Amino acid sequence: MIRPARPDDVPEIHRLIGELAEYEKEPDAVVATEGDLHRALFGEAPAVFAHVAEHTGDDGAPVTAGFALWFLTYSTWTGRHGIHLEDLYVRPEHRALGHGSALLRNLARICVERGYRRLEWSVLDWNTPAIRFYESLGSVPMDGWTVRRLDGDALDALGTSDD
Repeated sequence: MIRPARPDDVPEIHRLIGELAEYEKEPDAVVATEGDLHRALFGEAPAVFAHVAEHTGDDGAPVTAGFALWFLTYSTWTGRHGIHLEDLYVRPEHRALGHGSALLRNLARICVERGYRRLEWSVLDWNTPAIRFYESLGSVPMDGWTVRRLDGDALDALGTSDD
């Protein structure tokens, strides 16, 4: 089952983000707190959204298998919004059970229903299993594009410069 995240999901989503960071070989990179996540998802004007993949455990209780965290983009070329998938993560013990496809299908459905023209995300170039999975769904790499980032001291320097 795929459903929109609720405020009581924040601690579990935060744990999943930590697991994703471990998987991506960046275990110390997560500095966001549960409070940060709660404000982003459920604050006064949320600009970030999440869906949770759940299934029923052996004891009948819901088990969180994974999540998708996303935000809106806008294309000046199409004149329409799109979705940028920031994180998609399914716990290893729940992979190959359809949770990842269900999360992406849900986001694609949102795009179609709302008239959005794109569903985009990044994938680490060493993550061959994910790349194969995404290709099996019909996604294509954006050849000729390189993701750029400005953060830390460089961001501070540019953001505080007068010129």
